[in-house]
Amino acid sequence: MNNIRKEDFQVLAKSEPETTLKQHIDDCLNVLSRLKLCFQNIPLQNECEFWELLRFALIFHDTGKSHKEFQKLLYGHRNNWKSQRHELFSLNYIHQSNLPKEKKALLQYAVIGHHKSIEGIQGFVSHNYIVNEDENWISFNQGNGISAYDSECNLLLKNKTWKILREYGLDAESLSSIDINKVVKCISEQNVALSNDANCFVLYLLLVGFVKQCDHLASAGILKVNNMSDADFSFLYDYPLYKHQNQSSLSSGNSILSAPTGSGKTESALLWLKKQLETHGEGRVFYILPYTASINAMYERLNIKFGISQEGNSYVGMLHGKLAQYIEAKFESADNGAKCKELLLKDFRTLVTPLKIVTPFQLLRHLFGLKGFEKGMVEWCGGYLIFDEIHAYDSELFAQIIVFIEFCTRFMKVHCFVMTATLPSFMLEILGKALGTYNHIVADKTLYSVFNRHRVKVENGLLLDSLSLIQEDIDAGKKVIVVCNTIAQSQLVYQCLSCSGEKLLLHGSFNARDRFLIEQKLQKEDVQLLIGTQAIEVSLDIDYDTIYTEPAPLDALIQRFGRVNRKRQKGLSLCHVFNTADENDKRIYDSSIVERSLLVLENVEKSHEGILQESLYQQYIDYVYPSWSEKQQKEYDRIYKLLMNEIQTTLSPLHYDENKEDAFYRQFEGIKVLPEELKREYQDYLNELQFIKADSLLVSIRKGRWMYMQKDGSIYRQSFAYESDEKVVDKNVYIIKCHYDNEYGLRMDMPVENKLIVDDLIL
Repeated sequence: MNNIRKEDFQVLAKSEPETTLKQHIDDCLNVLSRLKLCFQNIPLQNECEFWELLRFALIFHDTGKSHKEFQKLLYGHRNNWKSQRHELFSLNYIHQSNLPKEKKALLQYAVIGHHKSIEGIQGFVSHNYIVNEDENWISFNQGNGISAYDSECNLLLKNKTWKILREYGLDAESLSSIDINKVVKCISEQNVALSNDANCFVLYLLLVGFVKQCDHLASAGILKVNNMSDADFSFLYDYPLYKHQNQSSLSSGNSILSAPTGSGKTESALLWLKKQLETHGEGRVFYILPYTASINAMYERLNIKFGISQEGNSYVGMLHGKLAQYIEAKFESADNGAKCKELLLKDFRTLVTPLKIVTPFQLLRHLFGLKGFEKGMVEWCGGYLIFDEIHAYDSELFAQIIVFIEFCTRFMKVHCFVMTATLPSFMLEILGKALGTYNHIVADKTLYSVFNRHRVKVENGLLLDSLSLIQEDIDAGKKVIVVCNTIAQSQLVYQCLSCSGEKLLLHGSFNARDRFLIEQKLQKEDVQLLIGTQAIEVSLDIDYDTIYTEPAPLDALIQRFGRVNRKRQKGLSLCHVFNTADENDKRIYDSSIVERSLLVLENVEKSHEGILQESLYQQYIDYVYPSWSEKQQKEYDRIYKLLMNEIQTTLSPLHYDENKEDAFYRQFEGIKVLPEELKREYQDYLNELQFIKADSLLVSIRKGRWMYMQKDGSIYRQSFAYESDEKVVDKNVYIIKCHYDNEYGLRMDMPVENKLIVDDLIL
């Protein structure tokens, strides 16, 4: 190039940091060698042939960067590259190689889409290259200097590139160019779908996904990937094992564990995992929990247990929608804080950590074929799924999880461990069919009796009418939990009850920053009075003396009771359940389910002196949930059939639909709004380019409420301007005219303007 002597010139793959093509290929192959150790059970008949194909794909994937104009771009010189796609020129090198024709076709498929979708590549080709001289069609870009593809191939530094390729045992068979339009069209029209050929689908999926994984890891400088060893599980034997834990440690293959809360189900899952790694080989592990707070708590627990690898990386990672805010808050005051946060984010979002704690949404998104799903799915192959708190899913989400389990076990050689304390029998049956062959491990009956720790008392009337009863326990020095079904109700109760010690409010209308601080207080301080909503059901490691709760489904109540006498050191602790629901509760829970739940508890009072028998939980739950309701069954069937059909007929490597992405996230996410009183703080964070901190000020509300308040004028859109890279950037945010503070959260009953909003707010 301009100021570089010909003999010193090297073909670059990247400019920042400056990396030669040869070095980048070597880095990718180094990552590949590590991944072969991490994925020892891939779902293909000929593993050796697959790894060889993948090696060739990585050698070829960036060879198109040898275009003279692209090299000028990388060296910082004036150029005429015009934003062409280097992947297209890499295809030419594959075409010219001395590999068999069938291998060339596979490699071209894997390489063409390692940055863009096939539709994106096809659109680029059709609008930028002349098809044929004899056709009456001219590219609209021809006047800008882009000509026929084969003319551009003449600008490739072929001699230098083939010299590099020969070092990997490859050589040129011919120097002919390809008809790029024909090749791209052929690739785009391939029917790579499960319903057409399952083996072909899996092969193409893994090729595309692993090329992306290796390329991205190498480009990020992540050349070492962790594995787990027997020694990493030594902490599991610090205490004698229960019978069901021993059984889990001997169980090979899919398993379902039924055991009481607090009986070491997590340890059982890890003992099962250790057995699978010994039996089936290395694979990535996903520990699946429904809630962000429980994921954070499990991460902190397991991260301490497993420690750090010799390379300085964590064995345990996590992934959820609020990950960036968690890391920002957790490591704000740490030494080298910015670097630490950046490294954690990078590690957690890659397959560096062998065990990742996730929400189901982070995995399900790939089934919907969202952009880059191949890269996500390859992490599953030959891996292990651990499902915790699976009772917490509704019929729609449960249907998606069943499809996910069936896909993983049938096509990805995945093994699953499902643990539950309160799953209805009809749901267990559905799970069993999805798993196929499985071991059902049930805790010893004598153990269940040891875990009896709650005595229930059904109280007449509304919780709000019995605050004096609750106040008596508080004044007596007891640690008390009060659970309401709506946020507005919890805020009112919090205002009415007094406490000489620390009291806290916890619900879903705090922003991420304040929610994290509340959870930290609960873990580290002696909070005497905790008032909140269903958020308290989440796996916070807290232990209280008694609880007062509004009526709810039995499984939700059992989860709430689990925050009382957690360590079984208080004999039998009293759990008060009020039998009358507030009018607004009817929008939250199915009234027939709540009625059956109260009947169970009333019968326990009459027949067992109020003592909840852990050994009878399955009977209790089966009475409350004999089957789906008619509405739930229709929803389950609809979602199952729709998603299964999409996976079998539509899901195809390199093909993405942006509309599906919007549809997927609309299922699970509320709409984020900024309380009006936090506008100045939000602007200050944007000015400082602290985007994660800015986002941590937003509060999530339901879409229905958002629509209502927009019409009402209580929510409006505002643009915030800030300067970045010497450019002024606008960021649009919805503003809500309701009071917010870090003690009560969002107050729908206190508009900033003097205007009453009557609709109640729920979790």
